[in-house]
Formats: sequence, C-alpha cells, structure tokens
Amino acid sequence: MRVLIAPDKFRGTLTAAQAARAVATGWRRARPDDEVVEVPMADGGEGTLDAMVDALDGERRRASVHGPLGDAVGAEYGIVPGPSGVMAVVEMARASGLALIGEARRDPKRTTTRGTGELILAALGAAPAEVVVCIGGSATNDGGAGLAQALGVQLLDRAGGEIGPGGAALLDLQRIDVSGVEPAVRRTRFLVACDVENPLTGPQGASVVFGPQKGATADDVLLLDRALGHLAAVIFRDLGLDVRDLPGGGAAGGLGAGLVAFLGAHLRPGVELVMNAVDLGRRMEGADLVVTGEGTLDEQSLHGKVPVGVIEAARGRGVPAIVLCGRAEVRPRDVPLFDLVGRFGEDRAMTDSRAALEDLAEEVAAKRPGLWSGP
Repeated sequence: MRVLIAPDKFRGTLTAAQAARAVATGWRRARPDDEVVEVPMADGGEGTLDAMVDALDGERRRASVHGPLGDAVGAEYGIVPGPSGVMAVVEMARASGLALIGEARRDPKRTTTRGTGELILAALGAAPAEVVVCIGGSATNDGGAGLAQALGVQLLDRAGGEIGPGGAALLDLQRIDVSGVEPAVRRTRFLVACDVENPLTGPQGASVVFGPQKGATADDVLLLDRALGHLAAVIFRDLGLDVRDLPGGGAAGGLGAGLVAFLGAHLRPGVELVMNAVDLGRRMEGADLVVTGEGTLDEQSLHGKVPVGVIEAARGRGVPAIVLCGRAEVRPRDVPLFDLVGRFGEDRAMTDSRAALEDLAEEVAAKRPGLWSGP
C-alpha cells in the first residue's frame, strides 16, 4: 500500500512534523512493506511556516524586527519552492503575536504590525514570486497600518507627519500616500491565509470580537472600532477600495483588510492555501489511504481545519481516509476515527503523546486493509 500521512499539529504536545513522523513510525512497525509518505499540514495559523518548510524542503531565515510594542524580536520566515518560483512564508504571530507580550502589557491601542511588515521586507530580499502571510494569533488592532508603514506606505496626519503606532492612532489619519511603497511589493503576489470571515468593523468586527482577548476594555473596543471605520473611509477615498464589509477583513485586528488595501493581497482559507502550496492533490495520486488528524477534533475542526480539508480532498480523488487524533469531541461522518484519549486515557495522551501516537498508528495499521472501522 501507499499511505499518505497528512496531520496538523497536536497543539501543546507535537508539531505537525512530529505527529506525521510518529504515525509513520508506528505504521511501519506493523506494515514495513508499505510506502509511507509524510506531508505535515497546517491551516494557515500557528505552525504553517514549519509545515510548509518541512513539506517542501525549504529553508528558515531569521530577521530582527520590532515586536508589537516596539521591542526587538528575532523572527523566522520561510523560503520554499512554489508553483510560480520562489515562495516566502511569513507568520505574523512571530513578529506581532499575542504570545510575544505578557498579559499585563497587552494594549491594542498601542500594539503595531510594523514587525510583520519588516519581516515581509526581509522576505522580499529573496525575490519571491509569491508571499504567503499567515495572520493568526495577533496582538494588534491597527488594520495593518504598521505593516504598511514598514513597506513604505505613508499614513499622514493633519500636519503631514506619519501617524503613530497602534489602533488608536488611526483616528489621526488624514491621508494615505502609496507612491513610496517598496518596489518589490508591486512585483510580488501576496496570499493571505485566513480562517475567519469577520468584517473589519461592527458587532462581528475585529475590535468587538477579538479586541478583549488582546487587552481592550469596553471603552477601548468602541474607540478601536471607530478607528478602524475611519481607516476604511480614508482607504476608500484615497485608494478606491471598500474594505468595510470584506469577509476576513477583520482577521488579526484588521490586518486582513490592510493587506488587501495596501499590498493588493488575496484572502484565502488557510487550509486550502496550504494544500495548494504543498501540492497535496498531486501527492495523493496513487495513494491507497490518507491518514490525517490533529490534537483535538472538535466542532471548529469541521469548519476550515486540516482534517476535514484533507478528508474532502481525498474523497474527491476516491481515496479512503482515516483520522488519528488526541481527543475526539466530534466524529466526521463516514470516516473511521481513532483517538489517544479513548485508547490510552488522558494522562498518557498528554504526557507521552509521541509514543502513544506511534502505538495507536501501529494498532490501526495492523487491522486488515479496507476494514478500518474504529477501535
């Protein structure tokens, strides 16, 4: 048999690459003659850079950038082969992420995406045909203003000077000048991995839905929502783009809208973008079975996450699929599922995840082919 192993990370215990390796190791113990192919996956959020670099045999590079509050941060980006030439992969969380600042310092009125722009600028040095920007896990609510400034866009106040960092400073914006944007930006296609459909402003917008987890008070939320609305109005007047109701525009504190407005980016569902980038469809050709999974399979997993994306891709090619996961809170219809907690208990599933996943994969592989129907 030819078995394709394409899991997401098991959050908190295994990266996608480690999970794929554990499944492959266990599978080979039971069926050493099978051809086992490992393709670590991601949904466009945390771990996408690692998954794409590992799957495409790319390289990691490092740049010093400004963090969400201006502190120096060392952040990695990826350079991988893509369908149109060199592709760069940037995870905004590595430069502007919530995990980079302690809870007491979180303040989306002041946090900036400048570091993500600097990371993109560093990646442009490799002359990529495309840049994939993954925009989960942000600490920011500035609509991508800091990113734009780092790439040469001028965001000017009434006096003709640059506005300051952070979401609150957007209220000072009077004019946008894109004439000085980094030339490489105009030569490069930008794809944005986005797994939410929230608009920029309003009750389902960036500030209301995501602001509180970034440190925004109730008063801050109102101010930030108004600030993003003002940014959208100036973008419409000066750039001729209406990003107010753009699905996904509210992702990462409005960075989705900012990337579309300032860089001409295209928003894409993260798992679809990753599947296309790693050419998962071609890799499935000739496969007899696809194995996917993630740490916790829950209701959210059924909407734009790796397991369902991989299952649907396999189903479209007539290839059977199974799921190996850490914990199962839901079960995809007509797909065999095996979980660590159900088989080995909570303690081993969390503390001995790698070995447990190897053992589970070995047990599953030992079943007669075509008869995987659950433990």
